[in-house]
This record gives sequence, structure tokens and C-alpha cells, in this order.
Amino acid sequence: MCRLYHFIAIIYSGLPCILVQILGIYVVARKGEDEMNKYMEQAIIEAEKGIKNRDGGPFGAVVVRDGKIIGRGHNMVVHTHDPTAHGEIVAIREASKAMESFDLSDCELFTTCEPCPMCYSAIHWSRIPVVYYGATKEDAAIIGFDDQLLSDILPRQEKLEKIKMVQLDREGCMEVFKKYEEDDERQLY
Repeated sequence: MCRLYHFIAIIYSGLPCILVQILGIYVVARKGEDEMNKYMEQAIIEAEKGIKNRDGGPFGAVVVRDGKIIGRGHNMVVHTHDPTAHGEIVAIREASKAMESFDLSDCELFTTCEPCPMCYSAIHWSRIPVVYYGATKEDAAIIGFDDQLLSDILPRQEKLEKIKMVQLDREGCMEVFKKYEEDDERQLY
């Protein structure tokens, strides 16, 4: 007599998971995905703050260490007149200040969009090993944030294996993009 379900604890993509055998087929069920989504929700809330205040684009981010948010930010380019004030960089700056260190190698970043080359560089220099992102750079280009020129100049960006990139909750992040796109009073840059 065969069992219908057989559970095996494993590690998949750096996350604790359950490998479930259903009728001879193995399926990976991630444990902790709800916890990851709660951090992405906080990044989305940051992005929504930025849209509401018209601070910049629809991008939010949080830096997490040991299950606690230590840095948060949203795009502040328009508000601060600072082209480097992207959500990820604002969150990294806040986390570095909280940690009193540039080394965030024991942290994770949750961001509403795949990082641009500048933010990717900041992630590298802060030594964050894992990034969870929602929308893609192609999604960002559709609403006016096209950094393809930089990606063409820096073609090896995606080949840097030191930083693990994991897509998470694209649908939730796309809702923020839609809100931004529907705001007729937003300032494009």
C-alpha cells in the first residue's frame, strides 16, 4: 500500500521547505513564504506612501535582519531633488545608520521592483546577500522607468552570483505601479 502524501523537510532557495510527494510526484512547498510576504507588504506600503506624497516613483523597500525591519524607504527623488534617493538606497541608508555599519551581510532586502543598476551596486557594496523583488525592470519600463541603457552598458549585472535575486509577489507590486500610473499629477523624471 503506497502513501498518498510523504513529507520531507529540505532547504530550497535558502528557505526551509517541505518536499511533498503526491501520487509519486514531488512538489516543493515553501515554509516561511507568509513571513516573506509580510515584508513585501511593508515595501508596498512604503511605495504607496511615496505615491500619496508624490515623493517619486512607485518604489518601496525594507531591509530585514533577524526577522526585524531595520531600514525602510520609498523613492524620494522628486521630494529631495536627489536622483540617488531610490527606495532601496533610502532603506539601505536607514539600515546602515541603525546598525552603525555599512556591512549588511546578515540582512535581506525586500523591494517592490527589480533593482536598477545603481541600487544593485548599493546592494553589492552593503553586502546584502539576498534580494526579494516584485515587479521586473520590464514592468518599470512600461510606466516610464526605463534603465535599459544602463543595463546595456553594464551587461554583466545579472551574472553577479554573489547576490541572490528572488521574485516575490509581483501582482501586489504591480497594483502600486497602476496607482502611480493613474495619478495624473505625478511628476515624471
